Amino acid sequence: MILLNLLPHRELARKKKREQFIAAVTLAALVGVGISLLAFSWYQAAISNQRTINATLDAEILTLDQQIKDIKGLESQIAALQARQRTVEDVQADRNQSVHLLSELALQVPAGVLLTKATQTDQTVLISGTAQSNEQVSDLLRNLASGSAWFSKPELLESVAAPMALSGKDQRTFFNFSLRAVLIRAPDAAGPALPGSAASATGLGQTP
Repeated sequence: MILLNLLPHRELARKKKREQFIAAVTLAALVGVGISLLAFSWYQAAISNQRTINATLDAEILTLDQQIKDIKGLESQIAALQARQRTVEDVQADRNQSVHLLSELALQVPAGVLLTKATQTDQTVLISGTAQSNEQVSDLLRNLASGSAWFSKPELLESVAAPMALSGKDQRTFFNFSLRAVLIRAPDAAGPALPGSAASATGLGQTP
């Protein structure tokens, strides 16, 4: 007996393959959606973690900024205190400068030189006087430059010859000079002025 299959087996095979394809595509889509959801969740967690880190860093930055402001305020206060300390030290150093100035001039003026005026402006001293010769003026400059611990950078401004009438008909030429020097602010440059120093400063030189 011969059996004949009259069913459309080709259609059934195609239908079965189509159903398998659809199932595979559906499964792949589900797997893709799952992977996407997992990746999205991971990225969201990473973003949230990074935001938390950023918030912590921002808070630390604000704290550091406040500390920097506080440090700058302290630095300003320290600078102000240091300026006040320097001012006090300068005042203490300058307190006896006039005594030292006059005493030192009395010691450094050579014979034959008479000082008529000494004016101090800050650390600059202008000195005027009369000398018997320009050599004596040079001696005074040399004494102030190398022999004095309280003066530096002496500079001759002018030296003008001026005849002066003496007793009778005698005349003699003297030199009116002016010079400039820097008074050194150095309390340790010389010891404290002795009582006799101030007294000797009243006569700033010897009469020509």
